[in-house]
Amino acid sequence: MTTRSKKFGLLDRYVLKELSSSFLFGVTAFTMVFVAGDLLFQAANLMIDKGISLAVVMRLFLYRLPEVVSLTLPMASLLSSLLTFSRLSTNSELVALKAAGIPFHRILRPVFFASILVGFAALISSETIVPFSNRAAENLMKYEILKEKPSMLKEKVFLREESGGLLSRVIYLNELKAREGIMKDVIIQEFDKGRLSRISLAEDGLWKDGEWWLENGQVFEVTAEGKVNPLFRFERQKLMLALTPGQVEKASRQPAEMSSAELLAQIALLRKEGANLTPLEVMFHLRLALPWASVVLAILGASLGVRSSRAGPGIGFGLSVLIVFAYYVTMSFCRALGEAGYLIPIVSAWIPNITFLLVGGFFARRANG
Repeated sequence: MTTRSKKFGLLDRYVLKELSSSFLFGVTAFTMVFVAGDLLFQAANLMIDKGISLAVVMRLFLYRLPEVVSLTLPMASLLSSLLTFSRLSTNSELVALKAAGIPFHRILRPVFFASILVGFAALISSETIVPFSNRAAENLMKYEILKEKPSMLKEKVFLREESGGLLSRVIYLNELKAREGIMKDVIIQEFDKGRLSRISLAEDGLWKDGEWWLENGQVFEVTAEGKVNPLFRFERQKLMLALTPGQVEKASRQPAEMSSAELLAQIALLRKEGANLTPLEVMFHLRLALPWASVVLAILGASLGVRSSRAGPGIGFGLSVLIVFAYYVTMSFCRALGEAGYLIPIVSAWIPNITFLLVGGFFARRANG
């Protein structure tokens, strides 16, 4: 191994060591901000006003925590890179490294690879732990703590049924008014050995005398070749569903509670029915884009840290909050444009990352000069 490669390996380890301590500080600090601003207030309100026991409140706190930590990962990546490179700049270490012939983009390499690992961690967490914990928190809050009755309106409800390990039926409701026992815009897809074989559409579904009835609908047959043939229309038809309106609400899954794979599967199933899938497609692409904000913001933070040589933890934290705020405002604006159909879903989801990556690249290029 050459002296130059040893030098680079030592540089990577040094930068990573500096990043790790600031990253842990960032995760802790931003988590405390979220917890103090929301979770602790909610917990105190439940204990004082509702008389909920500390044990139940702690369960709710633990269920909510994974989503909070997941949100802080891009913020912590930004803060850690900003503070680390600000410190390197203040101590003239960057000047010494450049004098030794090491360009800024090479110094940035460990930041890039470390932020990719953080992005993968955020992606895996958002696909596994977060949906499960959010659903558990919602059920605990609604049915154990507040003892709520079914809500007035629930939109975009999915019910999946399996038989022998294979998907047998999917029921999609555009709206569910559980208290009134009313469904709106019902789509039922029936499967035979995993193959879509029958589609039923209905304008309304009613809960009457302990049974579900569909009204104003049509039934289609799907051949083995994928051709869809109309079979018959109906004014009223019984829906074989052994769930009450309240049970439908509890058993249903909304897009926010699904993983990306599950959401993509639902989009594929509903595409043939002509439903408006744009909001779901935007949500799917955002699920994939948001974890990589860690990479984008880390590069931007490092590039700005070089220029903010006097940024201590307090100033760095404040600057990070402003940048993150700007990122999420851009994301919300692009999401609204995507859901309204003005932007292609994949474009609306990735514009914030691309925009902030270009800004970070601009500052990194100037730092390299």
